[in-house]
Amino acid sequence: MIRRRRGDANTALRFEDERWTWDDHVKASAARAALACAWQRPGAFHIGYLLENVPETSFWLGAGAVSGATMVGINPTRRGHELATDIRHTDCQLVVTERKFVPLMEGLDIGIARERVLVVDTDEYAQTCEDHRTSELPDRSITPDTTVLLVFTSGTSGAPKAAIVTQRRLAGYGHRLSEAQEITPDSVCYLVMPMFHSNALYAGWSPAVAAGATIALRRRFSASGFIDDVRKYGVTYFNYVGKPLSYILATPPRPDDRDNTLVKVLGNEGTEQDVARFSERFGVPVIDSYGSTEGGIMVRRSDGQPKGALGPLPEGALVVDPDTGKPRDPARFDATGKLVNPDECIGEIVNTERSSSAFEGYYKNDDAVRARTRNGWYWSGDLGYVDEEGWLWFAGRDFEWLRVDGENFAAAPVERIVSGFPGVVLAAVYAVPATDVGDDVMAALQLAPGTAFDAPAFDEYLRNQPDLGEKWKPRYVRVSEQLPVTATSKILKRPLRADRWETGDPVWWRPDRDDPLRPLTASDATAIRRRFDARGRARELETR
Repeated sequence: MIRRRRGDANTALRFEDERWTWDDHVKASAARAALACAWQRPGAFHIGYLLENVPETSFWLGAGAVSGATMVGINPTRRGHELATDIRHTDCQLVVTERKFVPLMEGLDIGIARERVLVVDTDEYAQTCEDHRTSELPDRSITPDTTVLLVFTSGTSGAPKAAIVTQRRLAGYGHRLSEAQEITPDSVCYLVMPMFHSNALYAGWSPAVAAGATIALRRRFSASGFIDDVRKYGVTYFNYVGKPLSYILATPPRPDDRDNTLVKVLGNEGTEQDVARFSERFGVPVIDSYGSTEGGIMVRRSDGQPKGALGPLPEGALVVDPDTGKPRDPARFDATGKLVNPDECIGEIVNTERSSSAFEGYYKNDDAVRARTRNGWYWSGDLGYVDEEGWLWFAGRDFEWLRVDGENFAAAPVERIVSGFPGVVLAAVYAVPATDVGDDVMAALQLAPGTAFDAPAFDEYLRNQPDLGEKWKPRYVRVSEQLPVTATSKILKRPLRADRWETGDPVWWRPDRDDPLRPLTASDATAIRRRFDARGRARELETR
């Protein structure tokens, strides 16, 4: 797709007040490909990029595509050991980053010498690129099966899970979505989801490249800057994952909100209420679907579906008991719409037709691949239920997964940190539903006898943990005299998650995620439930 853009005078990138044509982009990618090839050493040709959404991110994605290198998206919200493990696990020969992120790697064993960390906003880097400015596109043996990306996804343990994405798969996303969303060279695609994330790569960057459309970049998403950017760049297409619609809708409405160039919005994990409100406020159709980084299952909304459903159960998909593999019973609802048989109907969403699955494996994690593909099926790790009419409903994730603000992570590394707080005997970290979309982080602690929970000290302890990711801080903390455990002392998270914050045990919480912890009162719990009702998400409190 990149090579086809050579000689194309259409605008490829707009960033702040700068712009590049597609021919400029191809030349920039060729220069970086030449740079990468000059630094290549034996072994896996992997290049990590630890960048915000800046032009260099797109240039390097193009460089990887034309050189046969595998680009590895590194999440800048990761910290310490977890960040170092991501880089080492994926065998990065180079890391491309910005000065602002260099301190994150200081003192860490990332598996490469510091001179192999390229800092894009330095004079030295600019001169290096200038030295390769006239380089031609490299003559490399690249096939559709060449791995072009490693995209980190969530897991049920602390082990990294980097999903393999081949040239065939990425190009397939680009061509299919550009056709389905009618993206053309006249389109302007707004990329504000972080470009280490599958949503930005699959639903944003690749269809724009395939169509030769213009990509409008912003370093980081800004709800307050959204409509101004749309007008500044003439944005026609916007992709999202998680909460961006909620954040945009929280900004004060303007009488001229509908005076914009938007044609289509595509995303996943937006609430049904937000999808409808966004479409009405900005006068643009919003298509929200369910899918995974691995590509194993895709569910698309359909006309006439019940409120709150994901869509019709795709052909070959089932909801099964994760232990026996047997299909679960159809979901039944009472007159108010409340699910009445969760224990019989909720199971894991699987795809029984591997031939239709785009899952290509995880890099150096055979155990995770076997777990994902056992019995010849693709196991999503997501929980759901199907009603008697065949509509699929989402019921959360495996209890070891969390998804906060569109980012997936495992509970295990958070538990390791929380368990280190003085006085903690046992600790469990798990997802509870957020009032808008996705999850909030909750921790349940069992303290040593005679130990009182000191919330300010706990907050101070978390602030001093370099390994704690930005999204990992518990919003709710439950303190129990005795956590429920199995005969082998494994903590039972199902009852904890079912209780959420509505428990007889003392609970501390943060009204906003950056607030200090404070005791949760009965009136707080009532107010939280009202927010779920107001957001049309009361069902989330019945199915988890």
